[in-house]
Amino acid sequence: MGLSTVTVRAVDELLREGDSANTLASYRSALRYWAAWFRLRYGQDLRLPVAPGVVLQFVVDHAQRSSASGLAHELPPAMDEALVKARFKGKPGPMALNTLVHRIAVLSKAHRLKGVENPCESPQVRELLSKTRRAYGKRGALTQKKDALTREPLLAMLQTCDDSLKGLRDRALLLFAWSTGGRRRSEVASAQMHQLRRNGPGSYTFVLAYSKTNQAGLDRPENYKPVEGSAGAALQAWLAAAAIEAGPIFRQVKKGGSVGGGLSPSAVRDIVRARARLAGLPDVFSAHSLRSGFVTEAAQQKIPLPETMAMTGHRSVASVLGYFRASGSSRAATLLDGAEAEQPLQPPKSG
Repeated sequence: MGLSTVTVRAVDELLREGDSANTLASYRSALRYWAAWFRLRYGQDLRLPVAPGVVLQFVVDHAQRSSASGLAHELPPAMDEALVKARFKGKPGPMALNTLVHRIAVLSKAHRLKGVENPCESPQVRELLSKTRRAYGKRGALTQKKDALTREPLLAMLQTCDDSLKGLRDRALLLFAWSTGGRRRSEVASAQMHQLRRNGPGSYTFVLAYSKTNQAGLDRPENYKPVEGSAGAALQAWLAAAAIEAGPIFRQVKKGGSVGGGLSPSAVRDIVRARARLAGLPDVFSAHSLRSGFVTEAAQQKIPLPETMAMTGHRSVASVLGYFRASGSSRAATLLDGAEAEQPLQPPKSG
């Protein structure tokens, strides 16, 4: 089930847009899946443009809906099995709603780049997607965001890091990623020594020239992330122990104790999850929890929002607030208690 010539060309056009490696990988994966599904469903290669009916079929094939016999979707079992066997799908069954929406967005982008009529913009498709989101929401089936890795759980994870080479690396990595604004795992994995400026003992500035929020690589004030205090000390200890002077900052630590090549983004994710397990924390944290944890902790410690945004790199208040996770420490949850402290509530008069 290879890609058609048109689909290959669409991938090339997406590549030329200069998106991140992770984004490009997701585009390729989505278009390969479209090509494989289309071939099985219609017996021919995928060619652009496709009709709106094709997108409608894709939605009902992959989205769950309530029926008289329970939750259902329309992807035939034989097709489902073939897609899993060929590794276009990880497991049988319906897609997560986020995955479904992303794959339709990629198809939509491919049509826009080709300059052809876009079936994803048709009223029928837009209406079906809108109602599908509502249906998932009513069932409580929407993907839940990972919990924020705030100060307390982060400290618990750091306590699992000993003075071995791996322990020094993981302590430095967690503190670096968290204290520089909640860096994404791809940014941690791609961090290089030439981006690091040493200001003094245990004090550095990390220059993040390219990120998801600065894909043009513009020189902005918020590109400069201080790495100081416990984060700076941990980074200095790791670099000294691993004798790293050039190349990737965070490296593999092999079984014999030697230092290998740079980490992959998935390895960064695995380190966060492994340290959370060692700390006895519930399975609610991921690498992205570092970002939401930084934003949430900054809000709880009343750090001014512009200062928080300078660290995270967000240029939109709405975007940075999307990473905030409410907790039981919110003063807004105890407004009545505050009123009681000033003027206790009186019981209602009888009669």
